[in-house]
Amino acid sequence: MVEARATWVDQDRFVGQASSGHAIVVDAAQVKSGNSPMELVLIGLCGCTATDVVSILRKKREPFTSVEVLAQAERAPSPPTVYTEIKLIYRIGGAVSHKAIEDAVRLSEEKYCSVAAMLNKTAKISYEIEYVAKSSE
Repeated sequence: MVEARATWVDQDRFVGQASSGHAIVVDAAQVKSGNSPMELVLIGLCGCTATDVVSILRKKREPFTSVEVLAQAERAPSPPTVYTEIKLIYRIGGAVSHKAIEDAVRLSEEKYCSVAAMLNKTAKISYEIEYVAKSSE
C-alpha cells in the first residue's frame, strides 16, 4: 500500500509526503514556492514514462547517454480543469537505434506507464521523439 499526505503550512502551501518519506512543497497560490498539484501530475507522468524508457533501453543494451521527457499540456476550461491534451516529447541521446527508442516509448505508453494509463481517461496523449546528436569531442 502507498500512503501520502499533505499538511497545510500557510496560505495555499502544503508539505506533501508519501510512503518513501521524502517531502515536497506543494503550492496552489498565484505566486508559487513549489509545484502545484497539477504540475506534479505532469512531473509524475514524465518520470513514469522516462523510467520505463530507461529500463527498456537498458534491457536491450542500447548505449543511450541521455533521456529527457518534456510534457506540454492543455486543461479543460471549466472545473474540474483536468488535462485534456498532453504532448510528450522524448529527447534521447547516444548511439541508440531509432527502432529501439520507438519500441521503448510505445511500450511505455501502451503497457507499462501507470500514470499515462490513468491520464488517458481524460486526456489525449501524443508523443514525439527527438534524437539528440552526439557531441563531437
